[in-house]
Amino acid sequence: MEQASKNGIPVITIDGPAGSGKGTISQRVAETLGWNMLDSGALYRLVALAAQRKGVNFNQIDAEEKSLANIAEQLNVVFKPCANGGVEIIMDNDDVSQAIRSEDCGCAASQVAAQKPVRAALLERQRQFREAPGLVADGRDMGTVVFPDAKLKVFLTASPQIRGERRRNQLKESGIDANLAGLIKDIEERDARDMNRKDAPLVPADDAIIIDTGKLSIEEVVKQVLDAVKKVY
Repeated sequence: MEQASKNGIPVITIDGPAGSGKGTISQRVAETLGWNMLDSGALYRLVALAAQRKGVNFNQIDAEEKSLANIAEQLNVVFKPCANGGVEIIMDNDDVSQAIRSEDCGCAASQVAAQKPVRAALLERQRQFREAPGLVADGRDMGTVVFPDAKLKVFLTASPQIRGERRRNQLKESGIDANLAGLIKDIEERDARDMNRKDAPLVPADDAIIIDTGKLSIEEVVKQVLDAVKKVY
């Protein structure tokens, strides 16, 4: 499908920092509407994981930007929907669905995402997810850079304390014990890196609806988004 015709396909962008709930909310909204979903963070995590496996030096990340861009351009990945509603992620014939969700991979992805050549390499790949009947795009710059023409842009937020507690609970459910103070520190460092990067910083689009998810249930946030959808589409 030509890009011009794709521009007529509706898009909802849901941006926000780590732990704000955008992944869960995006999936619920997409399921309710019967639309496609883009987890853009997964792409950056995949680049980070591939880079780690190739021995890229993250202590000198700026010097590695060409290597990272090549990895992003050549990323061999398949997203396979599962019967339970989830998605199996296959990279180079290896199921990396769990590997990319580690804290270490998340922090590495934040470093990778700060590299302009990587963002450029992944931009068109992300836009190709725009397919009928519609797309819910989850990320950090979906409304500002990837889909600036989206008629509905949402930005989710919550305090580092609340986001840290959420992440600790997620890890506990997976049988992993984590230090809350350490998680909060990681979140604050990731926020600073994402908000202060020169290319596509983490900021709400000028026309975004901002929702603080700190004291709201998943159902309440989903309802707010769906109510906004009815007004726009």
